[in-house]
Formats: sequence, C-alpha cells, structure tokens
Amino acid sequence: MMVILNQFEELVVSARAGERPTIHPAREGRVQCLGPHGLHRMAYTEWGDPANPRVLICVHGLTRNGRDFDVLANSLAGDYRVVCPDIVGRGNSDRLPFADDYAIPVYANDVITLIARLGVETVHWLGTSMGGLIGMFLASLPASPISRLVLNDVGPTVAIDALRRIGEYLGLAPDFADLAEAESYVRTVCAPFGEMSDAQWRYMTVAGTRVKPGGGVEMNYDRGIAQPYQKVYLDTKDIDLWPMYDAIRCPTLVVRGAQSDILLAETASEMTIRGPKATLVEVPKVGHAPMFLEEGQVRIAQDFLRG
Repeated sequence: MMVILNQFEELVVSARAGERPTIHPAREGRVQCLGPHGLHRMAYTEWGDPANPRVLICVHGLTRNGRDFDVLANSLAGDYRVVCPDIVGRGNSDRLPFADDYAIPVYANDVITLIARLGVETVHWLGTSMGGLIGMFLASLPASPISRLVLNDVGPTVAIDALRRIGEYLGLAPDFADLAEAESYVRTVCAPFGEMSDAQWRYMTVAGTRVKPGGGVEMNYDRGIAQPYQKVYLDTKDIDLWPMYDAIRCPTLVVRGAQSDILLAETASEMTIRGPKATLVEVPKVGHAPMFLEEGQVRIAQDFLRG
C-alpha cells in the first residue's frame, strides 16, 4: 500500500475549528471482492499505525465516499487504525456492470473481505446513513466482527417521505463546468447537513466530486445506484428493520441530527429501550446527517468509542 500525500490536508485544517490539529499521513489501498457477477475492487483510505490492532471502520452514506471522514479519521488516528472504504460504485472503487448488484448484502460482503485483509478479528464501526444500515446488518449476525457500533442518523425505521426526498435527486446530478458550480449544487442537496463554513462546504464538494477526463466536474458516484434504490425503496412502505436491530448485542451509539427526516425522534427514542439499548445523542441545528467536521461532533464519537 502506497503512502500518499494527503491532498485534503489544508481542508482538514480549515474544516476543524480551534487549534491547528496534528496531520496524520493517509494511505490508499484497494481490495479485490467477489460480487454476484464477478470480481471488483473496493478502494479505501487508511489512517494511523498499520500495526494497531484497534481498528475503526467508517462507512459513508448513499452518494458519498470514504473521504467524508478525513477530519474524524485524522482526529482518531492516534487511538485507532482508521479505515474508510469507498463502497463499490463510489469514490475510487469500481463501478458495477449490473446496477441491481448495488445492494446491502454485496456491500456487507465487500467489507467482510476488507476486514479479512486487515487481519483483525473485531472492529469498531461508524456508519452514516447507508453505512449505518450495513453496520446494523453485520452487527445483527451471530459472531459478528463488530464489537462497538455508531449509527449516524439512521435506524430500523426510515419514513417513506424521506426516501422520496432522496429519490428526487439520486442519480440526476448534472455535470458541472467547474468546482464552484458543483459546490452550488452540493450546498443545495446537502443542505440538511446543517450550517457549515465556506471551507467545510468546499471540503464536502471536493470529497464528493471528481474531474471528468474530458473536462468539467461530476459527482463521484455511479448514477446506476439509483436503479435499485427506485425499485426497492420507493415501491415499498416505510422501511422496518426492527428484527435486525433487536438482534444487535454490542454497545451502540445513535447520533441523530435534531432536524432529521430519516431518523425520526420517536424511532431514535425507541432504539434506547430495544435491542442493544443504544445511547442517544442529538446534534442541534442539523438534519440528515451530522458529518463530524466540528470538534463537538468528533468528540461525541470519540468519547463513545473510547468507552
């Protein structure tokens, strides 16, 4: 695995308020995974001591990628070997030839392959939205490798209205002439992330886009992920995954954006009395989802993960 210069270094510094943080070097890797229709490669970014047996896996939301966690990973790299995959179809990972393969079981299988590559028996897990659903699925299984779980603004019930809101833009992003034009779009569709500084919005834009070979900028995910989303989620009623959640036994933290339409307050409250009886922390003035760019949000995760 090649050690790379962190192109996000200044963004990490500017996105995090307060004292200038120590910048830990990042490494990039790729792992070969087996899907329903052949092999594909999943990219990941890794922080911290590669020999550290304490591993934290951070998994992003539906249209994002592992670089969303640069600030959080940099903050926790002294305690953990932090590994942030680009779930297949996003970031630097391969795009799948069959869009219907973009599904939680495929993602979960890929991450289990990654954990085998890392050479550890157990991991801590922080998942935002889709990343939380993958974590819930894995944590509910017998002999799960997840020993501590952070669910960021997601739970066993997701309202259909919120799913439809996401469906209104999923896979429909236009191409952009430049990064400034892309940032305007990101600020609009990601407005529920809450109030952020100009530097933080630029960070989210750079992390979530890529330069096209012929010029211009595009969102850094396969538009094909919209096809199974439309079939599975928009043709059903509210998602109900309570049996899965009730099977989780590891210590669990639920982080909820106080204005979230994905994780409703009543669902979050019920998560504290069912299944793993999660600890609940709400982040004010944020919808879906907290992005761990602020010192206070980083500390929420850090305190729980440290136990």
